[in-house]
Amino acid sequence: MSSTGNGGGGERRAGSAGSAAARARLRRAARPAAPQSSAARRRGTVEAPDTARPDTVRPDQPAPTLAVAEPGTRGGLRGRPARPFPGGPADATGTPGTPAGGSLLDMLKVAIAILDTAGRVVLWSPAAEELLGWPNELLVGRRIEELIPDREQVARIRGAIQDTLRHGRWAGYAELRDRDGAPVAVDARISLLVDGDGTPFLQVNMAEAAAVQAVERDLAVRDALFEQSPLGIAIMDTGLRYTAVNRTLAEMNGVAPDDHVGRTTGETLPERAADEITAIQRQVLATGEPVIDVTLASPVTTRAGYRSISYSRMTDRSGRVLGISGTVMDVTERYRAVAKVEHARRRLSLLNEFGSRVGDLLDASRIAQELAGSVVPRLTDHSAVVLLQAVAHGDDLPRHGHDRRTSLLQLGTASVQDGPEVDVMLRRGARITFAEESVCGRVLRTGVPELLSGADQLDDVTYPGDPKMQAARDLGVHSMLVVPLRARGIVIGLLLVSRAGYREGFDRDDLAFTVELADRAGSSLDNARLYARERTAALTLQRTLLPQQVPQPTGVEVAYRYVPGSSGTEVGGDWFDVIPLPGDRTALVVGDVMGHGLRAAATMGRLRTAVRVLAALDLPPDVLLRHVHELADDLAQGPDEALLATCVYAVFDPATARLTVAKAGHIPPVLVVPGEDAAEPTRTGGPLPGGAGRILDLPSGAPLGVGGVPFESVELKIPEGSLLALCTDGLVESRDKDLDVGLGRLVTVLQGPHASIQAACEAVLDTMEQGREPDDVALLLARLGHGQAGTPTVGWTLPAEPTAVSRARRLVRATLVEWGVEELTDTAELLVSELVTNAIRYASAPIGVRLTLGETLLVEISDPLPDPPRERHAAEADEGGRGLELVHRLALRWGARAEGIGKVVWFEQALPGSEPDGS
Repeated sequence: MSSTGNGGGGERRAGSAGSAAARARLRRAARPAAPQSSAARRRGTVEAPDTARPDTVRPDQPAPTLAVAEPGTRGGLRGRPARPFPGGPADATGTPGTPAGGSLLDMLKVAIAILDTAGRVVLWSPAAEELLGWPNELLVGRRIEELIPDREQVARIRGAIQDTLRHGRWAGYAELRDRDGAPVAVDARISLLVDGDGTPFLQVNMAEAAAVQAVERDLAVRDALFEQSPLGIAIMDTGLRYTAVNRTLAEMNGVAPDDHVGRTTGETLPERAADEITAIQRQVLATGEPVIDVTLASPVTTRAGYRSISYSRMTDRSGRVLGISGTVMDVTERYRAVAKVEHARRRLSLLNEFGSRVGDLLDASRIAQELAGSVVPRLTDHSAVVLLQAVAHGDDLPRHGHDRRTSLLQLGTASVQDGPEVDVMLRRGARITFAEESVCGRVLRTGVPELLSGADQLDDVTYPGDPKMQAARDLGVHSMLVVPLRARGIVIGLLLVSRAGYREGFDRDDLAFTVELADRAGSSLDNARLYARERTAALTLQRTLLPQQVPQPTGVEVAYRYVPGSSGTEVGGDWFDVIPLPGDRTALVVGDVMGHGLRAAATMGRLRTAVRVLAALDLPPDVLLRHVHELADDLAQGPDEALLATCVYAVFDPATARLTVAKAGHIPPVLVVPGEDAAEPTRTGGPLPGGAGRILDLPSGAPLGVGGVPFESVELKIPEGSLLALCTDGLVESRDKDLDVGLGRLVTVLQGPHASIQAACEAVLDTMEQGREPDDVALLLARLGHGQAGTPTVGWTLPAEPTAVSRARRLVRATLVEWGVEELTDTAELLVSELVTNAIRYASAPIGVRLTLGETLLVEISDPLPDPPRERHAAEADEGGRGLELVHRLALRWGARAEGIGKVVWFEQALPGSEPDGS
């Protein structure tokens, strides 16, 4: 093809012929091969193309008309249907649209057209047919301008052709008309081609502008995300080799982007770090399941931290696996923030756990051990709690500063391991000594904690050459905290924690947390010290108020036990007493003041004193309880608190084998009577044969301080060798059982034989239930006999007549001579005559006289009048009123007691050769 000029017609015809031949060659080269039949494919041959198809427009033929093909026609005119546009759903004839899958070229179709220099269409590709709807047969030989009705666009296309002819290429946007007359914006590229004959042609590449812009936009987004993203991005093929990485990931890995391409993760990162990442990549490639936000330690040693990695498998639109893509994010700050929060949560959990473990403890040794154990191994490898001896024993805190003479005890220890070195360093109960300028000395004096780093500082902890510190070095201890335990501003001990081996040393955060833990422990330890001091004081007071020596009266063998409670101040108002009474009688008392602590113990002491004072008046049990009740306001713990106490009071007379009992709201006594086949019971020290036990049925009476219910006494005849048990409710009560169950258990134990009365006490205590109320226990056992064997006793009943005085004198004289104590006759006769005279003067019923020779001579005068005698001082001119004064001066002891409806006035005389006890 030659340029347009002024040549002749022959030349023009020759040029036209040459152009036609060239166009034919281009069409044959660009025409797609006809589809082969299935038979041809099986034979491996290629069928000949359809030569009847018109592919050229000869010059001697008229130009074809740009007609619109009827929808649905076949053969003849080809092209796209009028509607819908290419790429949409199938048309009414069933012609399918463009497949959704495939490569990028399937989405972005490029139409190709070949033009001659005059702008006539030489070749029109099927993609161009699909883009604009014009079939090849209608366009070949026509000017491209015929598709552009807009004159401005025509001028632009002409200019583009001229620019291409001058410069060899042109690019820009154009607007064409499709077969339906609708405008189609295209992005066009025009290139100058020259065939083998030197004829120039124009190759036009066209694509729908909207699709091109969408692809360009997607590529721009991809470039922005890939290159400007703060996340590290990697693209890997199916061999897990990098095909692309962005600069962020390259900087993270410390390897240039180009050095990533073609290499695997194992070839790029350190081996240990790459193994875990490679395993994740293989899993994602094989399963297609994405891995999201997996946190790993940074594989680059020069940039320590943590990374979050995510991988997913890549596939094309046809489902073919292309490789995997991954994102890497530096989450060091986030990880450390989360780790810090988790670290704080664990520390808070440790504080709460320690508080719950020691919240109800009131023993300094146990608290120290709990403190040492709570920090191992979560905070430290070895721990020791060292306390002042005053804290451990409940003494007052020292008011002066600490020095090397301060007594310290190591009461809490814990370690992650065992061994001889641990035994040396952490021996529980060891006494700790230190130099005044040592770390322990400084912390004790100043209260300022210290952090030691390095094994060389261990020599300064206590004193040079300390075996405990040598053992610490042998254990590999390299970091230690020495923290004060404080209470109300006073250092009461030390908490020493240490780390060994490869464990990271302590830092300032560890020190601050340990100080917080030590402060909480210091408060608990001080509470335990105060509790121990109060408990010691209460126990001391109670033991002082309880009987210091329990007598063993005539005819009674006594055994007792007192067990403090197991909670609160561990002391209460339980008490017991054994009170000798005149006539070898004995009062047995057990009581319980409600409450615990010092006030209950003090009230118990006042109540016991009142009972002893009233017992000295030899009052009947019910009368005595009534008098104690009347003193309730004076015996109460305070002006706003009423006395509330229970009591059982029993009086045993071995001469008559009578037991008189009354109780005030107390649990009833238990009586065990020996069986008829039992051997002769021994009175003291012998075994208990056992027997039939029963709970004494007594009037309940109201507790002391309550009132409203009268107190009543019950008198019982007691067989020889019977066992009487008095106790408080702490022995028989429990949380989940009735009182009758505990009393039944007590009866069962006492019914059995025992080696001694002391053994019976132990057997009773052994049966106490573990789940019982944590109350005091007072137990009093008494084996009741009939007096000492061979004790002389004689008695008479005399009428209330004046002659009774002389008769009483004669009977007393004769009896004392018979007993061989004639030395007592004169005094005894005088005192008997005075007392009998008083009885005759005021009584009209018979008078009783009884003599008993035991350790003393006991003389008893009874009459039916209840009023006790009153001693008075007679003047010199008085004829009477000196009887009781004589009794007071000459008798060893004297007194009066109620008995029945009357009274008994008694006195004692010391036997010859015996020393009076002065009581």
